[in-house]
Amino acid sequence: MRFITIFLSTLLLLPVSAAQAREISVASPDGKLQVTVFERASRPYYRVDFDGKPLLRESRLGLEFRDIPNLTETIEVAEVSRNQIESRWEQPWGEQRRIHDHHNELLVSLTRTEAPKLELNVRFRVFDDGIGFRYEMPAQRGLTRANVVGDMSEFGFADAADIEALHIDGQNRDRYELVYRSVPLESVHTAATPITFRRSDGVHASIHEAALVDWAGFTLVQRHNPKTLRAQLTPWSDGIAVKATLPFKSSWRTLQVADSAVGLLNSHLILNLNEPNQLGDVSWVNPGKYTGVWWEMHRQEYTWGSGDNHGATNERVKARIDFAADYGFDGVLVEGWNVGWDGNWIDNEGVDFSFTETYADFDMPMLSAYGAERGVKIIGHHETSGNVALYEDKLEDALDYYAGHGVEQIKTGYVAWAKGLRRVDEKGFSRYEWHDGQWSANHHLRVIKEAAERKIAINAHEPIKDTGLRRTYPNWISREGARGMEYNSVGAGAGVNPPDHDVTLVYTRMLSGPMDFTPGVFDLLYPDLDTPARVKSTLVHQLALYVVLYSPIQMVPDYRQFYERYPDAFQFIRDVPTDWEQSIALQGVMADHVVFARQERDSSDWYLGAITGNEARKLDVPLDFLDAGASYTAQIYRDGKSAHWDDAPYDYVIEEKRVDAGDVLKVRVAAGGGLAVRFIRN
Repeated sequence: MRFITIFLSTLLLLPVSAAQAREISVASPDGKLQVTVFERASRPYYRVDFDGKPLLRESRLGLEFRDIPNLTETIEVAEVSRNQIESRWEQPWGEQRRIHDHHNELLVSLTRTEAPKLELNVRFRVFDDGIGFRYEMPAQRGLTRANVVGDMSEFGFADAADIEALHIDGQNRDRYELVYRSVPLESVHTAATPITFRRSDGVHASIHEAALVDWAGFTLVQRHNPKTLRAQLTPWSDGIAVKATLPFKSSWRTLQVADSAVGLLNSHLILNLNEPNQLGDVSWVNPGKYTGVWWEMHRQEYTWGSGDNHGATNERVKARIDFAADYGFDGVLVEGWNVGWDGNWIDNEGVDFSFTETYADFDMPMLSAYGAERGVKIIGHHETSGNVALYEDKLEDALDYYAGHGVEQIKTGYVAWAKGLRRVDEKGFSRYEWHDGQWSANHHLRVIKEAAERKIAINAHEPIKDTGLRRTYPNWISREGARGMEYNSVGAGAGVNPPDHDVTLVYTRMLSGPMDFTPGVFDLLYPDLDTPARVKSTLVHQLALYVVLYSPIQMVPDYRQFYERYPDAFQFIRDVPTDWEQSIALQGVMADHVVFARQERDSSDWYLGAITGNEARKLDVPLDFLDAGASYTAQIYRDGKSAHWDDAPYDYVIEEKRVDAGDVLKVRVAAGGGLAVRFIRN
């Protein structure tokens, strides 16, 4: 990876007396955001103003501990240092090649005024698009370890009565795989992050976290005030949240802020709060499109386990390889190839996965060789069924097996209900942990690092939340972490994703990073299957998802015959890339609609995607993102006049026209519909 970096840095080490340290402020480079840290009644607080108006009123700071006094009261606040940084860095792959990092930093100390004298630092970074703050506990006399049990970090919104929140509940049985709800802020009692807010004056904000390393993830809970949400760390099974060795750093608590919905979508705050690439040359991480033996199991036509309807057979995998080769796709995912799927693997009852032993009807050496002949890679799959202890025991052998057969990407799976990840403690007893706890965070990073040693990229499903670690470890190429396309499959019955689900993902889950949503289903109605399930979108909506829901790896999940039934629409999926030079959110309303434009990496061609939720709308999209003075051929895939997700999902029109940067694209998008455009520079 190449880094282009300019530092404008001023470090001021300023010992400040308590009398001087009652109120300390730092502003964003453009001056619109301001954070003020202060103490009241010997308790530490901060507040945030945006564009001259209060955004967060006084909100508490501090950590709570099991074995030492809490650092939440009897506290003196003092400024330690300031820093001004501007840099530009480059992603080896991503939605934006070059990213601008410009922020002002403030480090403050929270020091106990009573014995024992303990110190906890809080580092604030203030960008034009939001803020991040984290706790840093320095080494101090007589203290080498600390058990953190609570996080006092609050987000107390000003004028909360007119704030709408788009969220899912936190620490839910189904992890993050829930339908988002839009409610007044005071109705939020618990929330996973990212959670997004819209104020009546148009200001938008989102709370999340960045750089979750050797720390516990947090949810948000309403505590003493319906206008205030507080971080709640995800605990270990013994109740401790973080088992820390001093010195330590928490993850960043983040608040993205913008004066419009699309302002949030154009933010790079989460990535900028992560450390640079630690892997060096990662040219072996390859974005692309893949198909696989996967959707047929969700359609319940074949099984993961062995038997007459086994999906991962040589014949079926070869057919998928042929499909990928014939249409220019890079890989074939194979699930259910390894011994262990014949038990009740979803509930982890009697399941003992092997990660190196195949079923008799699956020949890994032959299939990898056949794929190589046709220019298609096998994409591996490691399902744990929540038995992470077993996976950790077998991890190195499992990765070596795949590396020995030329596998460059692995999809990992952690199918288990919340607080269902099995670990084995030092006494040999099974304990069960949350997907977002400290133990899980450390496990995922171990997998990433071990995979990197073998030049393998990881796509995690049922994962820990995304906090931007793809910057530090670029082989963490994608992940799930929300309700994906499988919730529209036969197994979902009538409980499929609603028409506005994909749009809500844009303003929530997608703020954290890439999602392996698996778009592109063409058999929307399942007329040949006995099921109330269906896909609640138009066909063009499925095309647009390849642009709207960013991932450097995109699946083409459906059956070959369904794509070949609509070859003209399928052409867009064949053409659309997955790696981008730049990405711009052009228009949008939270949970209603969105319009994205993305420029193909190392190309002058652009792609545009737009999707709607429950309501149809007319879009007027200026094309001023195109190069001035250049002419483009626009290949337009749009909903037809009668298109509607419910009764006319296959009504679509494909047309071409010459356009330039001065034109405005005027299009009707149906309810549950979409718009997909390729702009080819002439």
